[in-house]
Amino acid sequence: MPRMGTVEAGTAAARPLTQVERVVAGLTERIDRGVLRTGERLPSIRAAALAFAVSKNTAVNAYERLVAAGRVESRPGSGFYVSGRRPVPPASPPPAALEAVDSVWLLREQLNRHYDVRVGDGRPPPAWMEGADIGQRLKPVRRTGASTESYGTPEGYLPLRQSLALLLAERAIHVAPGGLLLTLGANHALDLIIRQLVRPGDAVLVDSPGYYPLFGKLRLAGARMVGVRRTPDGPDLADLADKAAATGAAVFFTQSLAHNPTGCSLSLPAAHRLLQRAATLDLRIVESDPFADVLPAASPRLAALDQLERVVYVGTFAKTLSASLRSGFIAAEAGLVGRLRDLKMVTSVNSSGFVERVVHEHIESGRYRRHLRRLGGRIEAATLQGRQILAGLGLEVFGEPGGGYYMWCRLPDGLDLDAFSRRAAARSILIAPGSVFHPDGQAARPTMRVNVAYLGDPRFAAFVREELG
Repeated sequence: MPRMGTVEAGTAAARPLTQVERVVAGLTERIDRGVLRTGERLPSIRAAALAFAVSKNTAVNAYERLVAAGRVESRPGSGFYVSGRRPVPPASPPPAALEAVDSVWLLREQLNRHYDVRVGDGRPPPAWMEGADIGQRLKPVRRTGASTESYGTPEGYLPLRQSLALLLAERAIHVAPGGLLLTLGANHALDLIIRQLVRPGDAVLVDSPGYYPLFGKLRLAGARMVGVRRTPDGPDLADLADKAAATGAAVFFTQSLAHNPTGCSLSLPAAHRLLQRAATLDLRIVESDPFADVLPAASPRLAALDQLERVVYVGTFAKTLSASLRSGFIAAEAGLVGRLRDLKMVTSVNSSGFVERVVHEHIESGRYRRHLRRLGGRIEAATLQGRQILAGLGLEVFGEPGGGYYMWCRLPDGLDLDAFSRRAAARSILIAPGSVFHPDGQAARPTMRVNVAYLGDPRFAAFVREELG
């Protein structure tokens, strides 16, 4: 039989095809061009191996991949035949209609990335994380010979917990033995905490505006969310006290620094007063700190002032290292951490020991701190540019950005934000409307969260000028 040709990986291939991929590509091309027709028998394994100059094992692997892809079917005792079932790629769903805007919608849009201009995104551009060189750090971890095949301890990889304890000590948060639990990111940590502390029907205090994925978790738990007004300096303490007393809420979820979505940070006087109120109300506080690693260590953290007596502290590497590395942690008093550890085992068995080794190696090598310096510089420059852009558009910013990715932007009164967002979507511009960030889905006035990393895109500014005149 004639020798079968090979198929190139593409004009901008990142790497050459493996031998198996080369065989698969060659046969797929022949099927697509009709050289091999539906129902026709493929060459034998031996013949394919000779034609592609590969081993028989390689040819077998290629044929099995074609079967798995639905392009070929295996008939035992007879061979392999071109399948009549041509796989149809799943259609990409269009951007959701604004009538369906909620926490799930915005999260889905951030994951699927339908939009070209992502000013409403919660994450930075991938280019901002290139300095982390995560891919390069996988090989050293594999070479360590560590037992990445086992589940590991339920508390998580011990060397990473030790490194985290040192990092937390720099923030004046002193963790007692048994006070750290590694998780599959901050959202996993929040899920465990909610399962442990919240029962169906419980009133729970949350920032309003606040972290919208948290709202979805609390709804699943059957909690009654009670929004506490967020001011530029932190939670409105009078509002918190009134609502805690009226509802009997025993837990308050908040983000002190570089708050999502407002971008503002808690002031030190407000932090002291908040802890005093919490003590009076016997209120447990769950404090998320996703931007901790790019913020000053001396920033006012409730966990540092309280030393984890009534504060549960949640951290993550998603915002500063990689969203793909699902790694986070909980720091709290040891008794609570023990209960959360047991819950973690029941619900997910364990977190990823392999990912935790990658993160630990990145910290211990010094590369993480160097990456953080670059990332902090990018955030600072983008925030300065973003303030200038928004000012030039006549848009008011709520408070003072505290060093994260976000600013809370006030739009003109009377603006139909749903219609505004739909028109933006038609231009492939992602808007994060303010209503998503309120637990009741209602905003007192039109607002939106903007990501400083994307504000420099001229298409956003052009759209706003057209809309607001």
